[in-house]
This record gives sequence, structure tokens and C-alpha cells, in this order.
Amino acid sequence: MAKNYAIDQLKDALKRLPGVGPRTAGRMAFHLLERDRDGAKILADALQTAVTKVNNCSLCNNLCEQGVCAICQSGKRDRKLLCVVETPADLDTIEDAGAYTGFYFVLMGHLSPIEGIGPDQLGVEKLLQVIKEREVQEVILGTNLTVEGEATADYLYDTLQKTEVSVSRLARGVPSGGELEYMDANTLSQAFTDRRTLS
Repeated sequence: MAKNYAIDQLKDALKRLPGVGPRTAGRMAFHLLERDRDGAKILADALQTAVTKVNNCSLCNNLCEQGVCAICQSGKRDRKLLCVVETPADLDTIEDAGAYTGFYFVLMGHLSPIEGIGPDQLGVEKLLQVIKEREVQEVILGTNLTVEGEATADYLYDTLQKTEVSVSRLARGVPSGGELEYMDANTLSQAFTDRRTLS
């Protein structure tokens, strides 16, 4: 029996998506090939375009098609505030909630010694530079309330003690172990409103 390398390659590619195991990847692959070839072409074109055109903002690390993202270019944001988040998805969730009007810094991950992710990989030096150049007055630690997110927040808090900025943490409403990407707008709005200053 001839091997279907193209189908296997598609399944393997789909398994790279979060939460997609072998069975789900198989269902997706067969759905696209059996019932939605036009959709498959649209998906392939969109992925190719995004991979080619999307890079990281030179200031905050958010994903964008320009050198500097629209948020960093905005003259309407509160320059005194800087919210540090783990991923562009977290930033997007906060923006959709409309609960925050300051700037961001995206770590593109969290501390994880097991995976070899330390402060250098998270761009902490760049964060400190942004805080200084923008004359930020308050840094809001918006890392997830997971073990890794808390460890990252603790490290950032210790590091920021060497500066003169006020450091706060998202407050109640965000459950322990929760990830910002999955929070609703009301929960996020309350978390920003009730954020606590760390001491």
C-alpha cells in the first residue's frame, strides 16, 4: 500500500497547533482535503502571508507588519503605564476588553529553566531600556497566574526594585492558575481596576 506522505505531512503540521493531538489533526486534515479544498487554499495563503509579513515590534515585541506596532505609535496612550504580558495573545485579550490605555511590553514567554528560558531570552534588559526611555511611572505585571507566570513576576519585581517605578500586579478576578488569554472582558477590567501595588 502506497504511503500518503502529503497527508501525513499535513497531519504533522496541524499537530503543532496547541491542543491538537493526532486524532484531531487527522480530522482536520481529512476535512480540509475532502470537504473544503478552497478553505485549505485560503488557510495556506493566509499562513504564508502572515509568516512572510509579520514580525515583532521593535519597542514592545508585539506582532505587527511594521517596524513599530500601532499601539506604540499611538499618541493617545497613557505613557506613564506599561503592562508586561507573556504573549501577543494576552495583549490582544486585554485590548479587546478595553480596560487598559497604557503601553505594553511582551515577554514572548515566561521563565522556564527546564526549557532554557531565562531573563536574556525574555528581553529583560530591553524592558528596562523601554521603561527608562519612556519615563514610565508604573509597571503592571500582567503575567499569567500559573507557577511559571508567578515566578516571572517575582523575578521582574526584584529586578524593578532597582528602578524608581511603581510596580503593581493584576488583582482579584483573575483565578489562580488562570491565563489572561482566556479571561472575559469584565474579569480583566476588574483586575486592572483593583491591581495591587507590590511592596
